[in-house]
Amino acid sequence: MDKKFYNNLVVSSAPHIVSPIDTSKIMAMVIMALMPSLLVSVYVFGLRVIALTAVCVVSAVAFEYIWNKLNHKTQTVSDCSAALTGLLIAMNCPSGLPYWIAILGTFVAIIIVKQLYGGIGKNIVNPAITARIVMFISFATEMTTWPLPKMAADTTSTATPLGVLGAISEGATGVELPSNMDLFLGFVGGSLGEVSAIALLLGGLFLIWKKVISPIIPFTFIGTVFVFAFVYYGVTGTGDPLQMAVFHILAGGVMLGAFFMATDYVTSPLLPMGKVIMGVGCGVITMVIRLFASFPEGVSFSILLMNCLTPLINDFCQKRMYGGAKKNEK
Repeated sequence: MDKKFYNNLVVSSAPHIVSPIDTSKIMAMVIMALMPSLLVSVYVFGLRVIALTAVCVVSAVAFEYIWNKLNHKTQTVSDCSAALTGLLIAMNCPSGLPYWIAILGTFVAIIIVKQLYGGIGKNIVNPAITARIVMFISFATEMTTWPLPKMAADTTSTATPLGVLGAISEGATGVELPSNMDLFLGFVGGSLGEVSAIALLLGGLFLIWKKVISPIIPFTFIGTVFVFAFVYYGVTGTGDPLQMAVFHILAGGVMLGAFFMATDYVTSPLLPMGKVIMGVGCGVITMVIRLFASFPEGVSFSILLMNCLTPLINDFCQKRMYGGAKKNEK
């Protein structure tokens, strides 16, 4: 055998699929897809958005670098996963959040949720979602103080659309819901990733077009929220069913969660039926929390709970190979 030909042979285990797409390119495309929403947030809340985002991204990358360095591991900061986690944490925070709380959030996401479980691909729940919940529970005041649109880091705060809805449900007077058009374009209070539905939609459709994510989870998530809200308001008569169904899609973190967080490769089901279960489950839990619990928002909790169920969903949806043993025969 020719020596030159022999040296070109590579023996490795299956699968033998060669693709120009790798982890860093996928993460970079997701970061790119979040840019429209980030730009709208800068326009709505001011330049502090850039500073807060930079703190989240830099601290997330720094924590991963330091962890790898201390444990003599191969550096993985170049795969952009830590940078994406930092960006997603920023998108889940109000623009006036103190920087030290944001840094604590990135520590939870990178060190506790990601690295202690073995690094990328081994975490059992979404790092950014978990960090957001930890910050929300630990620093409720700071995480629910929303600077007014077009006023960066101002001490005067406003309520989110879901907060206004909750106040109206409790009998408050003198307040009214923002229009669905305002929610769609992005001129309301909230976290950075909640202010513009159209920006998130554009980013999500870009990821679907590039086949970075499957459309199953986003569409079933959003569709379930729509159907649940439509039926609820139709039965109770507490609002126009169509208007309120659209409101619940556009308000809060549904769009961000559906396209950018529930679709996480590691913590979402593998098979199509599993993805349907994931989307429906997220939608139902979100609406149950919004309508019947004490919190006005439920997207983060719904995704975290469904992340925990993902191994069970994968096992439930697994098809038995021809000639293989049944589940109860294993």
